Amino acid sequence: MSSKRRRRLLLGFALAAAAAFTGCGLGAGATPGGVQLLITREFGARTLHSLRTPAVHGQETVMSLLLRNANVGTRYGGGFVQSIDGRHGGHEGGEPVDWFYYVNGVEASKGAADVDLHRGDRVWWDLHDWNQTDYIPAVVGSYPEPFRDGLDGRRLPVRVECAEPEGDACRTVAGRLREAGVPSARAELGPAGVGPESLRLVVGTWSQVRRELGVQSLQGGPAASGVYARVAAHGSLIELLDGQGRSVRTLGGSAGLLAATRYSGEEPEWVVTGTDSAGVDLAAHALDEADLHGRFAVAVTAGSSANAAAGSFATAAAESSAATTGPSSAGTGTVLALPRPDP
Repeated sequence: MSSKRRRRLLLGFALAAAAAFTGCGLGAGATPGGVQLLITREFGARTLHSLRTPAVHGQETVMSLLLRNANVGTRYGGGFVQSIDGRHGGHEGGEPVDWFYYVNGVEASKGAADVDLHRGDRVWWDLHDWNQTDYIPAVVGSYPEPFRDGLDGRRLPVRVECAEPEGDACRTVAGRLREAGVPSARAELGPAGVGPESLRLVVGTWSQVRRELGVQSLQGGPAASGVYARVAAHGSLIELLDGQGRSVRTLGGSAGLLAATRYSGEEPEWVVTGTDSAGVDLAAHALDEADLHGRFAVAVTAGSSANAAAGSFATAAAESSAATTGPSSAGTGTVLALPRPDP
């Protein structure tokens, strides 16, 4: 997509600005309950605000919620967010940076003033470098969304499609969803395109799932998938990338990857995969709100990680600015946020 798509979005932001600043979405209508607001920078590495009960009044839009809970600077007639609490988009170190937002883990296709909020929505704004891609279609850091409350106020059927439907990883994924209040159907891997009205979680080793259309893009890095990792064609290695797309570590042995992507207009698809069955099990155990909170995607490796910064994604510590690129525990593995910190 790139700059052409970004220009279309900016036009949409400008057209939506009038609604944002003439009262529409700023109090009229019923107040949606359970809305949360997360504001971060550097792909979730640093938390600026994590509000489980932000100020909400009436029928909010994504823009009005932000205006009500942060100091916001705008451009293009007020429809494009230029700064939040003094952190500005533009350029840093010669690279382009801007504010992007996600609702229930899905990047929006229109301006924030034009998106109404619904019950349970999790809104996430992140300031990051878009040198590698300005389109990250879906992220995992709002789990259990979009599975629990859906998209655009509609709860969608959830399918857990597994190379081994009776295997441990498949059972773990279905069980984690159930614990989060999400009913799901469990089935064998089927042809891609179950339908645009379903949310899929694809579970299996890379060699088992790599031909799925929504999964194939993971071989192409962030420009193809929006995920800052690459899986080798043979599936035995997972290359971890930093925000500049540079390789900073390669995982071999038993390693897992849990990421979200999107194929051609279909609903977001989550991929729970690994270099082998043990790696898939590690990724399945990472399907946990505490492990995924504020992360774009994660890799999981067995044992401790000498390459990861200190710290973790402790949810209770999210109210203040903190480094959140460090490892946390998923089963017997170590969860690594993607993209990785710059080397």
